[in-house]
Amino acid sequence: MTYTERRAGSPLLDLWAENAQTLAIAGFFVGCCLLFGLLSPTFLTAGNLLNVVRQAAPVLVVAVAMTLVIVTGGVDLAVGSLVALANAMVAILLGQGWGWPEAAGAVLLGGAALGLVQGWFIAYQGIPAFIVTLAGLSIFRGWALWMTEGYSIPVEGVPGFLWLGRGTLWGVPVPALVALGAAALGLIVMAATRYGRRVVAVGSNLEAARRAGMPARAVVASVYVVSGAASAIAGLLLAARLGSGSSNAAVGFELQVIAGVVLGGTSLMGGRGSMVGTVLGTLTIAVIANGLILVRVSPFLTQIVTGAIILLAVWFNARLFGLRLPRRRA
Repeated sequence: MTYTERRAGSPLLDLWAENAQTLAIAGFFVGCCLLFGLLSPTFLTAGNLLNVVRQAAPVLVVAVAMTLVIVTGGVDLAVGSLVALANAMVAILLGQGWGWPEAAGAVLLGGAALGLVQGWFIAYQGIPAFIVTLAGLSIFRGWALWMTEGYSIPVEGVPGFLWLGRGTLWGVPVPALVALGAAALGLIVMAATRYGRRVVAVGSNLEAARRAGMPARAVVASVYVVSGAASAIAGLLLAARLGSGSSNAAVGFELQVIAGVVLGGTSLMGGRGSMVGTVLGTLTIAVIANGLILVRVSPFLTQIVTGAIILLAVWFNARLFGLRLPRRRA
């Protein structure tokens, strides 16, 4: 018997096969930028692009954490309400005379603690993530409403805190630097740490990961702690940029976050995700929203576009990249 070696494939085809979804969203992102650049002369100006990044920063911070959640096969629907709760809480604490570092630290710890509570119910009590976080969506928003009584609470006389949302560093908005730092950390965690490998393993097959000796339930609980902390950071950034805390902040926030993550190629079935794709997907959502406004399309249309993007992204995953969605047997 004679043996023959398989011919080496094309490097370009191999690159496309390994990074198809990320390259696809990158192309879509560039296409959106070019389209809106042609339709509006102000879109590609430095001031507008920096404004896009500043506005997208809170969504991107939470989207990085949501990527970990969805990779485990879960979902966190409570992130928008937790952002509003953190937003209102920091304004109340600052109004009571707290120093802004202490107030920010307390809100951050509170967000992580609430995420841990959700994670405990999901990982150790076996309640589906959809149910737990849907309850959290209602509880956290109601808590924020109860604390603020429906009013907006101004943040005044705290220039150090307001700088977090309005300041610049090396010409780049501070919120953008925070978001890019979160994205870089998420990329490192997913690509180069044992924790990241465990997150993927648990999302691929939780029982197999548990039998292999991994603390599978602890890993599942931990991603909700990360999501809670990220939501608190987003609430701080929003309060610092807007100069107020409100229970009505971040309405529909979870839709933008999930849209960015799914559009970036993270599988809703778990086990596969891309931090680079999440960054590109989130920025694409922000570019579409900003571009539609600049070309004088109704801002309410952005919700329709965002919903359509989620649907098309799931279809794209299901049909073009081999994901098999569960189907009911006859």
